[in-house]
Amino acid sequence: MPRKKVKDQEQVLSHPIILRITESEFNKLEKIRQESDCKSIGEVVRKILAKRKITYLHRDISMNGPMEELALIRKEIKAIGININQQTHRFHTSQSNGERAFHALKTASIYKQLEPKIDELLDIVSKLAKKWLQRS
Repeated sequence: MPRKKVKDQEQVLSHPIILRITESEFNKLEKIRQESDCKSIGEVVRKILAKRKITYLHRDISMNGPMEELALIRKEIKAIGININQQTHRFHTSQSNGERAFHALKTASIYKQLEPKIDELLDIVSKLAKKWLQRS
């Protein structure tokens, strides 16, 4: 896939500079690249030379547990939603009132499965909000 054409020719990186650095200097630049929004070591060096701001990205390890829980709850709610959609489809395609009543009751029981998941979700979100507001 070809690169996008740059409209402003002043922005084109057309002059390569070859530079040798020590292993420790390279490791420092690599560490900056990993912890920042820079995609390459060249970008890190260009920002340093131009004295532009390098944005560091911080990842809070203590958030791993709650984020995994939220992802699991999201997956379960999505599965319940799919089941509700299937039951709704069966309800609309059913011919007799008995079948419709069965599918309506089945859908209602599936909806009841959502309540504990939503309570759990709200509990996690409130804990995260408390933690977030403590930092501010």
